[in-house]
Amino acid sequence: MTDFAQAQLRRQRANFALFLGPALFLLACFFVAPVIVDLFLAFTNMDRTLAVTAFTLENFERMFTRDSRLVASLVITAIFVLATLSIFNVTFALLLALVTTAIPKGFGAFFQAAWLLPRMSPSVVYALLWLWVVDPNERGLLNQILVHVLGMAPIDLRGNHPLFVIILANGFIGASLGMIIFTSAIRSIPEHLFHAARADGAGALAIVRHIIFPAMRWPISYMTIHQTLSLLVSFEYILLITGGGPFYDTTVFSLYAYRRAFESGQYAYGAALSLILIVIGVIAALVLWRLMDMRRLLQPPRIEVH
Repeated sequence: MTDFAQAQLRRQRANFALFLGPALFLLACFFVAPVIVDLFLAFTNMDRTLAVTAFTLENFERMFTRDSRLVASLVITAIFVLATLSIFNVTFALLLALVTTAIPKGFGAFFQAAWLLPRMSPSVVYALLWLWVVDPNERGLLNQILVHVLGMAPIDLRGNHPLFVIILANGFIGASLGMIIFTSAIRSIPEHLFHAARADGAGALAIVRHIIFPAMRWPISYMTIHQTLSLLVSFEYILLITGGGPFYDTTVFSLYAYRRAFESGQYAYGAALSLILIVIGVIAALVLWRLMDMRRLLQPPRIEVH
């Protein structure tokens, strides 16, 4: 190898360490290491004492034979993820993007900024707002409208339909990310396509169907995969708004694992439950990746630009 080739190789390695080194370090510390620790703890008997005295398969035996809440939490998780994803994080987010790009740009930007406020505010504040909205007494916002405006009796939405409440709460804040992604995709469509469609007499619905929707395939695919994995491990707003109740009616699998580990002190069993959640997430990602044909998105262009 010539001196020039050796110098070029050293430069490439230096660039790799400089630009990718920090990212790889953070990835190893905050993504790979926690999975390894969780895998280790799942096969131990660690409890509140934080002592590991034996390696065992008891956690998995208990999980599949004696845990009566596990299947119920998986069913609740499936309903929560599918409903929030399909209704809000994709469909409603796409509707918001279409509306905010159809109106004058200044009004659209203002509306999007207002919609992003809950995401930028502390989680506790957002949860408190929802607790006020669904308060079962007449002081709740929803019941104020029902009683004083519509003349109806007050309702206890959080007590009678808690799963609906957490889907709404997570959906409204989750739609903001999809709104931004879809808006960016719509803005990137060449303007001459819209002008040509209008010149040919196409209406708003025809433009959406034949110009916008075909350009949204990859953003929708990405948001579907991203939000599915995010919702699988999400329980922050559920814990703050319903506490997983009443009883276990809104206890999703991630919240169930959290409670077993940090509230019951069963750290090893919580780690075993979390390991199952990791496996579910990996399977879901691979299945969606294949269904959405995301490999085509990452392929290099077939036309070379010189």
